[in-house]
Amino acid sequence: MSRTYSELDAGAVLQTVRTLGRRIGERFPEAGLGGVCGTLEGICDESTEQLASLRKPIWPLRVASVTLLIVVAGLTAGTIYMVRPSNQAFELATFVDMVQNIIQDLVYLAIGVFFLVRLETIIKRRRVSRIIHQLRSIAHVIDMHQLTKDPDRVLRNRDTTASSPTVSLTPFLLRRYLDYCSEMLSLTGKIAALYLKHFDDPATVAAVTEIEDLTTGLSRKIWQKIIALPEDSVEEAK
Repeated sequence: MSRTYSELDAGAVLQTVRTLGRRIGERFPEAGLGGVCGTLEGICDESTEQLASLRKPIWPLRVASVTLLIVVAGLTAGTIYMVRPSNQAFELATFVDMVQNIIQDLVYLAIGVFFLVRLETIIKRRRVSRIIHQLRSIAHVIDMHQLTKDPDRVLRNRDTTASSPTVSLTPFLLRRYLDYCSEMLSLTGKIAALYLKHFDDPATVAAVTEIEDLTTGLSRKIWQKIIALPEDSVEEAK
């Protein structure tokens, strides 16, 4: 079976999220980070199903749009027929009033057609925006999980207070933990980017770009911590 490597595949992204969840569970079985990854997997699974529905037209709206277009076309033809030159006597005021009413009806019908055409996009945009909001929220949750994972607390003995975070990770485990957080943020951005494959609505493109900028910025902070870890933990991680 031929495969393309020029675009994201929803199934492959979902499988990557599941694999990451297993890796976190095997390395940190009691950490809450595994639950966060499970939530991300649920969002990705829902997104995979939603992407299939985005590709399908909303037929009732399509039928209504076509019906209105036929009515508009019929009224336009009727208008042309009624205002054609005629030898019959008529009052100018009555004729002008008739033309105005017909044009007004055509304008209202045209607005109706435009609304129905846009309504399908609006409905699909709302479905996407709900998932985008969930991805934005989970990105901040991931950032909270790495917030107190400070390499300086692991590498140096510092005076602590009763409210100081408890650090029980070795440099190697801390690196793995931070790396998992970075991977999860990257996958969060990839799930959002899946929607651009079949739905290039400008508002959706802007929302996806916002998610990608957010996850990239948060991941950059994590990598600043990873770089601060000693080289021996890097070798051990390999």
